[in-house]
Amino acid sequence: MEVTHDMSDQELKALLIDKYTDLQRIKRANGDTVNEELDYQIKVATAKLSSFGVNVEDLTL
Repeated sequence: MEVTHDMSDQELKALLIDKYTDLQRIKRANGDTVNEELDYQIKVATAKLSSFGVNVEDLTL
């Protein structure tokens, strides 16, 4: 994900939401397979979205 200095907060939020939902779909597709890196990426995306006031509970599969 490339972020430029010209990106607005709304555009950044939209990109982060897209990334978070992509990660959620991958996690669901993995089923019961443990993937620590995927879990960490979801945790980081959650923290970033929370800093923008986005409630990820509504986005979680």
